[in-house]
Amino acid sequence: MSVWKAAESADFRGPLDVTRAATAVLDARGVVIGWSPAAEELLGFPPDEIVGQPVDTFLPPRTAPLPGPGERPPPAPMSGSEARIARHRDGRELRVATTVCPLADTGAGPTRVLVVAELEGLRLWESRQAMLHGLATQSPIGLAIYGTDLRLTWSNAAYGKEIGRSLQEYVGMRADELYPGGEFVTEGYPHSLDEVMRFVLDTGEPVLDLHFRGQQPSSPGTDHVWSCSYYRLQDARGQVLGVCEDAFDITERYQAQRRLSLLVEAGGRIGSTLDMAVTAREITEVAVPDFADSVTVDLVTVVLDGEEPGPGGEAVRALVRMASRSAPVAGRDGAGEASEQHRVAYPPGSPQDRSLASGGLVLEENVLVVPLRTGNSALGLVTFERGIQLAVFDGGEIALADELVTRTAVCIDNARRFTRERASALALQRNLLPQHLPPQSAVEAAYRYLPTDDLAGVGGDWFDVIALSGTRVGLVVGDVVGHGLQAAATMGRLRTTVRALAQLDLSPDELLARMDDLVGQSAGEQATAFGTDSGPYDDMATGVTCLYAVYDPVSRRCTMARAGHLPPAVVDPAGGLSFPDLPAGPPLGLGGLPFESMEIELPVGSLIALFTDGLVEARDRDIDEGLDTLGRVLSDHTRPLEELCDRALAELLPDGTAADDTALLLVRTRELDASQVASWELPAEPVAVGKARELATGQLEHWGLGELSFATELVVSELLTNAIRHATGPLHLRLIRDRTLLCEVSDTGHTSPHLRHSAVDDEGGRGLFIVAQLVQRWGTRYTRSGKTIWTEQSFPSENVGGPGPFY
Repeated sequence: MSVWKAAESADFRGPLDVTRAATAVLDARGVVIGWSPAAEELLGFPPDEIVGQPVDTFLPPRTAPLPGPGERPPPAPMSGSEARIARHRDGRELRVATTVCPLADTGAGPTRVLVVAELEGLRLWESRQAMLHGLATQSPIGLAIYGTDLRLTWSNAAYGKEIGRSLQEYVGMRADELYPGGEFVTEGYPHSLDEVMRFVLDTGEPVLDLHFRGQQPSSPGTDHVWSCSYYRLQDARGQVLGVCEDAFDITERYQAQRRLSLLVEAGGRIGSTLDMAVTAREITEVAVPDFADSVTVDLVTVVLDGEEPGPGGEAVRALVRMASRSAPVAGRDGAGEASEQHRVAYPPGSPQDRSLASGGLVLEENVLVVPLRTGNSALGLVTFERGIQLAVFDGGEIALADELVTRTAVCIDNARRFTRERASALALQRNLLPQHLPPQSAVEAAYRYLPTDDLAGVGGDWFDVIALSGTRVGLVVGDVVGHGLQAAATMGRLRTTVRALAQLDLSPDELLARMDDLVGQSAGEQATAFGTDSGPYDDMATGVTCLYAVYDPVSRRCTMARAGHLPPAVVDPAGGLSFPDLPAGPPLGLGGLPFESMEIELPVGSLIALFTDGLVEARDRDIDEGLDTLGRVLSDHTRPLEELCDRALAELLPDGTAADDTALLLVRTRELDASQVASWELPAEPVAVGKARELATGQLEHWGLGELSFATELVVSELLTNAIRHATGPLHLRLIRDRTLLCEVSDTGHTSPHLRHSAVDDEGGRGLFIVAQLVQRWGTRYTRSGKTIWTEQSFPSENVGGPGPFY
């Protein structure tokens, strides 16, 4: 059955239709001559009681009496109704609607038909009729009915307005013919309107709020989005009649939702890192293809270095392409994306050039250029482009683009600031920590440094390898409480102090005692200078732990002391692992307890590991477990030190991050060859000076360093003379041929020599002054048995062979 046949068979009669309402046939005098069953049902009078009675028996007059005998009543219209009070047979009153239908004038007999219906039923029917009429003519929602053959049979006025033609022109057409080239925005549905309606016809399941995008037939060239719903029509017997479609234009709402979705997506995706290139790529991924066909991001060159560009000028026009992305095109899989950065220059008059000149956005046809700005600084440009087939950017889309670029600008500016701060932090690190360990005759060394603050790149842990007199070497590792720049600054101050004290050739325990005094004194001074009412100044140097060791490659002895730090790991050439039981000592700045040194002898090729607790201690691992893991790595001690460093970090910090700053210093000990060292014991007598000169000159000739004989004779002569005059014997003279020529004179005295300026008439006092002029460096170190005055001379330029062999 078609929809029209169903409509023809449907009962659309109203309550006053003569075929269904209560009717009474009246003659010219107003006497009832006919009475319908419906009238008996409504008013209660059976025909035998009411026929022959005047009409006012059940319908009293309102104002004027009904016409008398022989009088003709006034004509009554066929349409319209009048509200009256009727009297039921049982005496109760009924509110009814009446209408009078005149009959042909026969002169006698029936002259009119009185139609009566309940007033409430009539009003209900009339309101329903008004609603149906409004739905067909006034509803803003487009309604259309398609038959079982999926061809349109009826539509309301709103639907016809969308089509732009009269119903007679498009009745019988399919939906896909009315909206060619459209597509569903909602995912998971068929590709055509016909398929959706066929699904509804076959299954009876309604499809609600299906978003369909296409061009409006009445205004081609402009995309619209409709919210469409489909449901099956069937009669009371269940016979399928067709499909009803209601559609509402939601283009503005859809665009607003799309813009809001883009902003939400942008808030979650743009600026996920402090990397400017990543941030630039993220805005292109957000905007393509939902907002534009292609997007490019260009940044001012100085921004990449962390600098803030000025408000204008040529520097702003020096741009670097950071990211570019375009929508997929036919014949090519995926979106087009440019990953390599390169310089770009825009011709004068181009939208980008005008944007740079004005500092504002520029819209030209399907190209929108929005500047990346923070305050008065121009960071770069973002260019949005659409294809010819797409609409130009409207006001709402321009505002959306401006919001996207503003968010991107904030993120890029944060990345710029981070780049600048990180560059400063890395410069600080380069000045605070050794970047390359200078070669040492005493040890071979390798290190790893991993700060917790991997973004800033600096931390509070430090290490150092310090060249000392007599080819000895100082090894340091320390740990400042805290992380970041403040801890790094404290670390730098302490590292500088350790290096300065190490040059005094202090023993490890004495050096730590000096450090403890300085840290305690510094904390007190800073608390006085920077303390506030809210509390004392917290000096990060207080509580620092430190380990200091001195290794002598001549004696192969290593002296160590620690201030609250972990002891080193020592692996002998046979692979034996030990953690020397060094007296712990308190952390620096706490005071109260002395520091003690321990001296051990190390075979050649011994491996020493100095490290901070960040390497071996973790939240999910006990420190003993970490020490066991480190020992297992070091047991393969014959491997290269760089490899051992990498393996230690891989085993102990597998994810490359640490809960605390981490420093690791590995050294493998060496021994100077006996041929590089010559030493003599001499009596504390004037005659020994001449003997010492002869011994030194002979040894230099043996080493091929005869050019240094003259200076060395003077040095030996002056140092031995001072020792004989101011100290007691026995005296020791030692020459070491290493990277320089070392000359040492030891005695049992503890007085410190010093330079002095002698008067013209003074007979002495010029010895050390002469020595200082002849050598590269000189100094004094103290031992338990006395002191040693040492000097260092560079080799002649033609003798650049460096040190002799070492083990």
